[in-house]
Amino acid sequence: MNKKSLTLTVIANMTSNYGEGLGNISSVQKVFRNGKSYATRSRESLKNAVMEQSGLYEDLQTIVDKKVNQKIVSKELNATNCRALEGGYMNTMNNTYIRKSSFYLTDAIACDDFVNETRFHNNLYMATNYAKNNNINLQAESGKCGLMPYQYEYDKTMKIYSITIDLDMIGRDDNFEVEEADKKEKAYRVNAILNAIENLSLVVKGNLDNAEPIFVVGGLVDRKTHYFENVVKVKDGKLSITNDLKARIQSGCSVGLLEGDNFKNELEIKEELKPVSTLEFFEKLRKQVDEYYGV
Repeated sequence: MNKKSLTLTVIANMTSNYGEGLGNISSVQKVFRNGKSYATRSRESLKNAVMEQSGLYEDLQTIVDKKVNQKIVSKELNATNCRALEGGYMNTMNNTYIRKSSFYLTDAIACDDFVNETRFHNNLYMATNYAKNNNINLQAESGKCGLMPYQYEYDKTMKIYSITIDLDMIGRDDNFEVEEADKKEKAYRVNAILNAIENLSLVVKGNLDNAEPIFVVGGLVDRKTHYFENVVKVKDGKLSITNDLKARIQSGCSVGLLEGDNFKNELEIKEELKPVSTLEFFEKLRKQVDEYYGV
């Protein structure tokens, strides 16, 4: 079989990112489906986290041209020798150069509909410190001290997202007549993305959020698509184990599970899908990537 992409569908406990706010009130991003609202983390937020935590953004170079901040791109600096450009770019400084990303993410959408949990906070300690140092009565003149209550919706729930990496596109840049990256570099970039997914963490409202996979399914396939996106579902805390899911796994893919009673039917998952640990899953996948590129 001619492998064309690496595709994963991941279930993780993660927080949502925030959309529009009104005054001192922040609300999480949501989508509306089947008459209900579901909290989300956007694909843009996930992609930025993956690029940063994979280390692929370490050689990122940007410039502000005509008040627009964009990635620096040229014949001398392109996706073949700059890892930060693997995520795609559009540069309009002289000529317009556009290169699509080598990998694609979906939004991470909650498995259960949104239940509003509002959190209330304030900056009382800093306001008290200012009042003390400036001989101000905090109760009488709170405005002068910058005392500011605020609130935000909080959501940390089980969410599902997919990522697909175009293996043919890694390390190539067709905008310039340049030699593509070598096989070792290509394997490094793909495995760096896998490392980020395996150990993904997010900082939300100043808090560290562990977003590692608790369930992951996928592998190298012959289709450039989110192969498992439509067959991985969770309902009432249980992973839906369908014939279609099992059939797709049997096409050369694997399953990883983080044990810890994250699913109500964990025993059934073990019996029906025969998962390995998430650690073993990613180790095996990285070896397959090395073999694919011949390194």
